Amino acid sequence: MQKSLEGMYHNPVLLKESIDGLAIKKDGIYVDVTFGGGGHSSEILKRLGGSGKLFAFDQDEDAQENRLEDERFVLIGENFRYITQFLKFYGIRKVDGILADFGVSSHQFDEAERGFSTRFDAALDMRMSKRNSLSAHEVVNRYSYDELRRVLFDYGDLRNANAMANTLVAKREEKPIDTTEQLKESLSKFLPEHKKHKILAQIYQAIRIEVNQEIAVIKEFLEQVPGLLNTGGRLSVISYHSLEDRLVKRFIRAGQFEGEPEKDFYGNIDVPLKKVGSLIVPRKEEILNNSRARSAKLRIAERI
Repeated sequence: MQKSLEGMYHNPVLLKESIDGLAIKKDGIYVDVTFGGGGHSSEILKRLGGSGKLFAFDQDEDAQENRLEDERFVLIGENFRYITQFLKFYGIRKVDGILADFGVSSHQFDEAERGFSTRFDAALDMRMSKRNSLSAHEVVNRYSYDELRRVLFDYGDLRNANAMANTLVAKREEKPIDTTEQLKESLSKFLPEHKKHKILAQIYQAIRIEVNQEIAVIKEFLEQVPGLLNTGGRLSVISYHSLEDRLVKRFIRAGQFEGEPEKDFYGNIDVPLKKVGSLIVPRKEEILNNSRARSAKLRIAERI
């Protein structure tokens, strides 16, 4: 029996705008690579005709309970970094649109034992899939000083990354850091009351990104998109922090993540995607109704 999508997960962010961006064809084939509670997928299915098809990905085992009962729908319980491989398994080589919402679901934050939320004391976990071997506990207790500094600085944008890494190495030598509360206590001197929640969010974000290899996954996914989209097919991507959004923006503009693309004799660059419209952010009304939407950014691109 399917649980309440809204209750278990979250109100889908930028729902109308992101699905409008796909310019759905009734008989098209579409992919939602971040199924979650199924909000975006449900809207795609509403716009598809009887011969349309929707494939969805979600590595979180809990998401399987939200499976949509529709013969046009297939839910694949895998990380979307494997999108090409698993679509081929179903005989699909080209699609008409791909949707990605890179945010962590409200459900994952609300499940205390997952260790995602700063609100609860829990084991250091933060894995989006329980099948992953790397957890927050291993990052905090096993990573070298240099590795910890890199994670905190690159993924959390923490100015005190050096000192924080030093402190974690010293604290874990006294005793293992097993819980989120112990992590907070270990770094308490870096958490002034007026900035405590913001800095904690940055620390948790940094560790979570490392645990789930989120940046590498996004890069691998985006590199596969041009080969999967039919000409005129659309990519609709919702990002929540600058690391993700920079990758998406850069790939749409240049077809790569670093350096400058090669130009032809006339100064033109050969890129597989072209942006559609401008950056879209949530309206004030949506942010008031759903605080999770406040940092969301939507970018849409079309296969040339």
